[in-house]
Amino acid sequence: MSFMKAHRLFQVSLLLAATLVLGGCGFHLRENATLPSRMQRVHLAVNGGGEFERHLARALQTSGATIEDASGPGIAELRVPVAAFSTETLSAGGYVRVTEYAVHYQVQFDVLGADGQLLVPQQRIDMSRNYSYDAGNTVGNASQVEEIQRSLNDDMVQAILFRLQAAGQHELVAPASAASVH
Repeated sequence: MSFMKAHRLFQVSLLLAATLVLGGCGFHLRENATLPSRMQRVHLAVNGGGEFERHLARALQTSGATIEDASGPGIAELRVPVAAFSTETLSAGGYVRVTEYAVHYQVQFDVLGADGQLLVPQQRIDMSRNYSYDAGNTVGNASQVEEIQRSLNDDMVQAILFRLQAAGQHELVAPASAASVH
């Protein structure tokens, strides 16, 4: 067998082994969230709007919801009164120079179902990321904070979708358990 054929066989074997390892460890692509049935049509009421609201609307649409411009009968409402970033100093170096910060992100939300009943009670999600501050590179620091905020926005949208999906699964379980009690 020539060197090229042996090399090619090794590459194919390595690819096959990697595929088996990924399949065996439970790796799978993230699926869309399954929203509660009372959230097929949703109005978003996000304090401050902006990038977070756009990402949340896009994620809800991807999960099968129709985003409505106004609330009304038969329309669920996802209310986000708080979506705020804050920064905290974590450590300081010599001559009281800040060397490390934390970016915190807090979101509070609740959901009224299409029937006007509280579907998801008030929830609070807190996330944070730490970063090193370089006093000699203020432009790089600003872009680093912006990237951290974008990342936290994406993670926050996913966390909200996971909570909505859990509410939908609870919605399916609750009628079955109530029916067995009678």
